[in-house]
Amino acid sequence: MNKQSTKDKMYFYESFAEEFDSKMNMYDTNKRVQVFYNELLKDEDLNGKELLDAGCGTGWFSKGAAERGANVTSMDLGENLLEQVAKKCESKRVVGSILEMPFENEQFEYVVSSEVIEHTPDPYKALSESYRVLKPGGTLVLSTPNKFWFWTLWVANLFNLRPYQGLENWSWSGRLKREAKKAGFKEVKLVGVHIIPFVHPLTYPINNVFHNLNGLLGPLMVNIVIKAVK
Repeated sequence: MNKQSTKDKMYFYESFAEEFDSKMNMYDTNKRVQVFYNELLKDEDLNGKELLDAGCGTGWFSKGAAERGANVTSMDLGENLLEQVAKKCESKRVVGSILEMPFENEQFEYVVSSEVIEHTPDPYKALSESYRVLKPGGTLVLSTPNKFWFWTLWVANLFNLRPYQGLENWSWSGRLKREAKKAGFKEVKLVGVHIIPFVHPLTYPINNVFHNLNGLLGPLMVNIVIKAVK
């Protein structure tokens, strides 16, 4: 794959930013927002804290942080996505890559990033960049698809179940934790989201029941989430 084709794949979401929200499954999005803010960050005071939404997409995680009173910086690859963020919440909007963040060292108390690193050519570099821009004691909350379920991607593509044509560098749960520690994080907690792939109204009740075991079953779930402290 040449550099130009890699770049085109990384910018896939930017190419249809206005349609993005209508294509996504909001049950899935809302569940991940819940895990981030109502579970992993439930007991933390975000009010007035500097929080970076790295790879913000159309802004649902920026919105969740703003509702908790954080000073949010929303970063993504292009202006089209950032325009969608502006419709959801007040934040500082910055064009930039999660692999080369345009920020000084130790600038944020929190970094959140959901379903982003797998769409880059070097997903684990995003962990070291997140570590770099976090203040000492700062927290990263990050989600990515579990490579255990990578076969579902072939099925989804075969039946045209998702409108994505970009990079797909999924991670094993164990490696994600190891790479986070390798980047310098001293505390890494892993949980999961969804026990059944192909999220559909028929599977919502089952996923909801098993969500209570997302800590124990996290390494086997469709999406893996880490909370890592610098």
